[in-house]
Amino acid sequence: MSGNVKASSLRGILAGRNAHIWRLVLVMVGWMAFMALTKYEKFYTLINFQTMASQFPEFGLMALGVMLCMITGGIDLSPVGVANLTAILMAFLLKALVGPEGGLPGYAIPLVFLLGALTGCLLGALNGLLVSKVRIPPILATLGMSELLAGVAIVLTNGNAVSKLPVDYALTINSRIGGLIPVQLVIFSVMAMLIWFLLSRTTYGTKIYLLGTNARAAQYSGLNNGRLLVKTYMLSGACAALGGLIMLANYNSARANYGGVYVLQCVLIVVLGGVSPTGGRGRISGVVLAIFLLRMLETGINRFPQISSYYISLIWGGVLLLVMVLDYLTNRGTRPGHGKSKAPGASAA
Repeated sequence: MSGNVKASSLRGILAGRNAHIWRLVLVMVGWMAFMALTKYEKFYTLINFQTMASQFPEFGLMALGVMLCMITGGIDLSPVGVANLTAILMAFLLKALVGPEGGLPGYAIPLVFLLGALTGCLLGALNGLLVSKVRIPPILATLGMSELLAGVAIVLTNGNAVSKLPVDYALTINSRIGGLIPVQLVIFSVMAMLIWFLLSRTTYGTKIYLLGTNARAAQYSGLNNGRLLVKTYMLSGACAALGGLIMLANYNSARANYGGVYVLQCVLIVVLGGVSPTGGRGRISGVVLAIFLLRMLETGINRFPQISSYYISLIWGGVLLLVMVLDYLTNRGTRPGHGKSKAPGASAA
């Protein structure tokens, strides 16, 4: 009897709100087992995991912002544009702050991060205003903003990379705390914890889940949908800007066309992590797991020289379409027109 209860509880967990989490965990465990059997000596090294931990935060931060916008029922396709323009502006600032001896003053890096985050918030607010006030569909508003920001970045740099930056910035952001933990991972973890807190411990999280579930019901409940959307796109812009500042350190330069594949990866990560493309449902734990999974998949594929890196984008695109089809088939009974209403995803963890 107890065995049946346990089995039924396990099925309930796998079929309930934790389904995406368990699927990701199982895929991750399977992939790690496969790498252990095929490329153990090349994959399971400290330097390999440290490299992964220092590389994924730049697009992982962008994915966190895309997640927030998708929960509201929208999307943000401008994180790469925001990241590159922010990196270019802060690169100019870093070069201007170089002292007579070629070093940076102590306040330079905190100032760059503060101004970079503010720049991202401002650009995100423009996205939010286009979506909430001008009523442009989010996919078109953010896509247009992405192209606009790329054009501004090209004008500012004449299409060239901003290089010859002071080495202090790259050395600081690329350093490891205690010789083990990359600073980039710490920045990502702090932002992820902040977003988790906002989603699960504040009324902001409840409001955006309600907005994504039913915008009209949210408005009738007394929510200011326009203000809420602007705040959400501002947060997304700040996440993208922080990702751009990490890219600036990783490449030690800034350019208008860096990170071109990150938009697809961000959308894939968010959908793979269990966030509904129609809004109202999603958990940050699933998105974080999806970030780890994609980084491990890409790193593992690169350990097989016979597989061209050009196939990675093909794989990501195919996986994205497959996940969205599965999401549609799984949740079509809860969509408008199928006789059921979708409950808001109250749990953010």
